[in-house]
Amino acid sequence: MTAAAYIPFSKPDITEREVAAVSRVLRSGWLTTGAEATSFESEFAHSISMSDKDVLAVNSATAGLHLAVEALGIGPGDEVILPTWTFTATAEVVEYVGADVVLCDVDSRTLNVSADKIEACITERTRAIMVVHFAGLSADMADIHALAKRYKLLVIEDAAHAFPAKHIDGRPVGDCGQSDAVVFSFYANKTMTTGEGGMLVVKDAEIARRARIMRLHGIDRDVFDRYRSSRPSWKYDVVSAGFKYNLTDMAAACGRVQLERAQSMRDRRGAIAQRYSREIKSDYVSGLQLKDEEVEGSAWHLFPVVVNSGRRDEFISHLSSLGIGASVHFIPLHSMSHWRRSSSAFPSANARAAEIASIPLYSTMTDHEVTRVIEAVNAFA
Repeated sequence: MTAAAYIPFSKPDITEREVAAVSRVLRSGWLTTGAEATSFESEFAHSISMSDKDVLAVNSATAGLHLAVEALGIGPGDEVILPTWTFTATAEVVEYVGADVVLCDVDSRTLNVSADKIEACITERTRAIMVVHFAGLSADMADIHALAKRYKLLVIEDAAHAFPAKHIDGRPVGDCGQSDAVVFSFYANKTMTTGEGGMLVVKDAEIARRARIMRLHGIDRDVFDRYRSSRPSWKYDVVSAGFKYNLTDMAAACGRVQLERAQSMRDRRGAIAQRYSREIKSDYVSGLQLKDEEVEGSAWHLFPVVVNSGRRDEFISHLSSLGIGASVHFIPLHSMSHWRRSSSAFPSANARAAEIASIPLYSTMTDHEVTRVIEAVNAFA
């Protein structure tokens, strides 16, 4: 009898269409930011009901977040409030511009930040709120926007987990109705991927203009414009000390195919999540308790489970012994050496930190693999 094939925690959904798209770019003679990236921006903008002038393809979500805080003028003396329940990239970009990170607690049910948690952290130095849509579920943006308006604060959405997701009111996450910027990730384990990459969406034309300039060394002309224009390609001006955050056409070509398939991939993830919710009957493991409208709108980037009785690490080892991968999202930032804060300020995050694990969820999972995961979870005793 042979051992069952290993089920990884995550796996990208790549078809021959993506391979062909990237191969076409490789043969074209133009590999860096060009027509593919421009088309990707336009098509992505259409998918979230935004203008293509408001959308910038970047080489990572971290780059997008950095461009957002820089273009919005956040800097020394400012404070940015963000949840402790996130990856370090959310916070590190605040320090890139010399501003101060203020960590806040999260809602224990959804692990998203909420308006009341944010309000408790506001000071006279607060300049912005950075919201993280955990696991693909949108935070309650109506309350957060109302709070931001009352205190005259900027709002940036870290939507690295949240494409294609919807807010409770049905609008796509990324529709910058009231937020100043939204940033998506196309990292290898996300709901759609370019290998490495991301997208920055902004609502103000001047902010978009600044971000475009800073995306490529602070040059006033992008490289594709320089080489397709009748104006001499060597003529340009450096107007600021910028960054190197552009997305290649190879990555964009992959992204364009992934974007076409994004909803079907999300639907498959949603179907797997529904099976998990229905069929996991373990005495020790349960999914997060989400409302029907939250389930419907989630991008289902992750399926977090709660492992009670302090047995989370044992649970992960149990799955590993059965050839199944798992991970942890997240170790709260306030417990990390660089971001260390008093744990007393984060009761919800502290309570969940030793309980949460993420089980496999990706669109190429077979029904048999899903069954294996469910049986393994239910066998944990």
